[in-house]
Amino acid sequence: MTQTTTDCKEEKGLWRDLKKFLLVNLGIALILQVIFCPICFLSWDDLLGLVPDFIFSFTVSMALSYGGSRVEEFWDPKISWVHDPVKRLLATVSTYMLYAFVVSFIIVFFYAWIEWEFPEDQIPWRGILKFTFTPMTIALVFMAIFTSRSWLMEWRKSAIEAEQLRSEKLASQYQSLKDQLNPHFLFNSLNALSNLVYEDADRSAAFIQKLSKIYRYVLDVQQEELVGLDRELEFAQNYLELQKIRFEENLNFKVEVPDCKGCYLPPLSLQLLLENAIKHNIASQENPLFISILQKGEELWVSNTFQPKTSQNEPSTGVGLENIRSRYRILSDQIPEIFQTEHEFLVKLPLLKVNA
Repeated sequence: MTQTTTDCKEEKGLWRDLKKFLLVNLGIALILQVIFCPICFLSWDDLLGLVPDFIFSFTVSMALSYGGSRVEEFWDPKISWVHDPVKRLLATVSTYMLYAFVVSFIIVFFYAWIEWEFPEDQIPWRGILKFTFTPMTIALVFMAIFTSRSWLMEWRKSAIEAEQLRSEKLASQYQSLKDQLNPHFLFNSLNALSNLVYEDADRSAAFIQKLSKIYRYVLDVQQEELVGLDRELEFAQNYLELQKIRFEENLNFKVEVPDCKGCYLPPLSLQLLLENAIKHNIASQENPLFISILQKGEELWVSNTFQPKTSQNEPSTGVGLENIRSRYRILSDQIPEIFQTEHEFLVKLPLLKVNA
């Protein structure tokens, strides 16, 4: 927002920079002379005769352009083009045209006094008033330019601010979603460990060692929006091996991803899917749980045998799939697809590119 305000002030500074101000109005005066008397540029005598008219045009141009910039700056903080466009248009037009008429009349009066050399008691008010319509026509052009410029600048500023707010909101939302992952992962891991400690001390020790390595990855990716698929797969492999310590032959898995270069995922997406698969499905000697991770084109297919538990002994934190969906919505226009059949639960994760 600070940068936007600075840019606007610098652009308005065009009229405060004396050199630019004079050059712009000299150009306008020259154009006016070409329009009103193009044949006057064909001879030197006629060109010299244009000097008074050129000075008149230059003076009018400076007065009208200066007044236009002042009117614009006067109304900018008071009435917004975005919120009250009709009110702003009426205020700008009425103020500027009133200013233009008064200034044009004064300039025409002095120009006529010098050129026509009339006595003070015989001032041709009607002729001066009629002559004033010429600079008023020029004022209409200036008004259109300043009004359009002011309107576009206001909308540009509003659009930039809206985009900045949107970006800040999305960044805040994404950070909030990522903040859910750390305690969510730790909660479920400790919950699994608490059950394992009473069953086998050696297996629980191996579980803790593996958990420390995996948790290091969780901390490393906590501030990243996207991570390489190869890193996520390495983490998934470690995570499944960690669960293998707990479930032994009751859990089996397969990871087949031939080419994972240049592909990215939101961090810990696989961990959430794998965790949900283990948490909500039976993994027993009679019904072993099988998990598969495969790459299919531009998607990563994560599936598991669908054999839901009849009762949930582990409390749910309500994160899981909705967390993944929300992060994908923020990062891209692609959304994971979820399929459930009688024997399989499948999630298709779109593989994102760097420019996503």
